[in-house]
Amino acid sequence: MSVYLDHAATTPMFDIAIDAMNASLRKLGNPSSLHAEGRSTRKDVEDAREKIAKGVGCLSSEVIFTGSGTEANNAAIKGLFWHSDKKVILISSIEHHAVLDPAHWLVEHEGAELIEIPVEADGVIDLAFLNKTVAERVSEIALISVMHSNNETGVIQPIAEVVKIAGDIPVHCDAVQSFTKVALSFKDLGLFAMTISGHKVGGPLGIGALILRRAVEIPALLHGGGQERDIRSGTLNAPSIVALAAAVEAKLYDASKVAELRDSFEAGVLASRPDAVINGKSAPRLPGISNITFPGTQSDSLLLLMDSQKVSCSTGAACTAGVHRPSHVLMAMGLTDVLSQSSLRFSFGTTNTASDVAYALSVLPDVIERGLAANAVGRK
Repeated sequence: MSVYLDHAATTPMFDIAIDAMNASLRKLGNPSSLHAEGRSTRKDVEDAREKIAKGVGCLSSEVIFTGSGTEANNAAIKGLFWHSDKKVILISSIEHHAVLDPAHWLVEHEGAELIEIPVEADGVIDLAFLNKTVAERVSEIALISVMHSNNETGVIQPIAEVVKIAGDIPVHCDAVQSFTKVALSFKDLGLFAMTISGHKVGGPLGIGALILRRAVEIPALLHGGGQERDIRSGTLNAPSIVALAAAVEAKLYDASKVAELRDSFEAGVLASRPDAVINGKSAPRLPGISNITFPGTQSDSLLLLMDSQKVSCSTGAACTAGVHRPSHVLMAMGLTDVLSQSSLRFSFGTTNTASDVAYALSVLPDVIERGLAANAVGRK
């Protein structure tokens, strides 16, 4: 038996998305061409844009297709900064590296000043700190970026409050993990920019989108043919765009089922390991993410031991897998360096079943005992 509990890293493509992608792959035509084949492919892209816009609560003209969520985050952070004559950037201390790294790049290369918004012990940003900082430095702030939910803990952030505090300051939100899993509306939140990604929602790898207010024009990262409002040049990836739209329109994610699986798993973990700590449990969370600290273990060892039992999970963001360092997210929440390296992320999806939970729970006690023993030997 093999159990996949790493849906926060990537999800299986929905069959309906695979079928849509296959059909599009068989069509000939560059969506920028003016002949019949090009116009037909362009129509497919624009129909898909409409479906995605409906799913995310924005205008179709506000959907800018990119090659990934990372590209969309980079375009938003750098573009909004370059669009302003101000130098201060505010981001939360728990952002994905796709936001953290471009912000740091702007500090190193463009003279930006970066202020990180701390989080409380439950993983929710400190709104009082944000309010105070905005009040004191409103005339200097180019943009604010706070993720909708955290990729390691699943903790959902109060984005509506962030936008309210920001006032006229542009707010960007990385909503890659939240899209299709919880209520999410670009318009209702009042955001300037938002990021989504295909492979987190049953769509294909290699497709994402920047949702950007129609009235906002930011400098481009890629120059060329002028596609996507002249913000993201490059031939549009029609098959992936069509597949993403199919996944979004299908609405196959069952939040209540996924939450039930996660809760059942967490109850089982605590029953067998009362010393385990579920990080962010007291805050609102996504249905499928569970981040658990097992004191006295080493997370990399636990991951490999779980993998040997055919259970796939992770130590945090897949993008930083293989890099042995403590989680900046867990440390921001107050965990020590050691505890931050004693945690695993289990993330559930619609394809998981109760038998998956039962199997993972059946192998976990032995894995933890072996992990404790290995860590004890390593400390000698």
